Amino acid sequence: MATKTEKEKMLSGELYFAFVPELVAARRRAFHACNRYNNAGEVSRRRLVELWRDITQDARPLPPQAASEEDDERLFEDEPWIEAPLWSDYGFNLHIGSNTFIGTRSTFLDVCPVTIGSNTLVGPSVNFYGGTHPLDGKLRNGIKGPELGKPISVGEDCWIGGNSTILPGVTIGNGGVVGAGSVVTRDVPAWHVVAGNPARIIRKVESGEGTSSTEAHTKVEGAEKPMQEVAKKLEDKGI
Repeated sequence: MATKTEKEKMLSGELYFAFVPELVAARRRAFHACNRYNNAGEVSRRRLVELWRDITQDARPLPPQAASEEDDERLFEDEPWIEAPLWSDYGFNLHIGSNTFIGTRSTFLDVCPVTIGSNTLVGPSVNFYGGTHPLDGKLRNGIKGPELGKPISVGEDCWIGGNSTILPGVTIGNGGVVGAGSVVTRDVPAWHVVAGNPARIIRKVESGEGTSSTEAHTKVEGAEKPMQEVAKKLEDKGI
């Protein structure tokens, strides 16, 4: 049986060494691809999609140019919308669904696949940390020791509040809502609201709620409140 490369070990969630030439080159490629996206300036939607696909190494050809700029933009209306700046370790492990928005200053430690489903909204400064390290400092050994990763999966129709962090191995079910500033360490059931550090279940999302501005602030409690306020309410309720 052939020996696995460090990249193959990384992708399968095994201990691997990150500072081998193949992976250093892959991170350098992603760094420069992100820089090109982040510094694109005032360019067309077509160009942004092209630069995003360069980050993710999506080789699908773009559709032929439409007659007008407005018509051309319509060709990409279902493409994910990623606000710059963003940072990704590898890029090729990012899988973002259609009609999804990622806010500015997002960070993806995508040593394993990071998947975000369609129709999902992600606030600014959200971190997707797919990488982790051994707890034993001697084994960890700085940049000379091994590390590992776990995939992150966010379902469709989710909403992740700004300044949240999603940790390795977490799955957020369809329709999940993460309150701003949360640290998500465990799976989130479909159609539930979580908030806090560590994030805890606040309640279930009922069908059709939040369809007015009043409902959005009173019924989806915890979705965009600082985690300290949410934690205080949980303590008052004895949770």
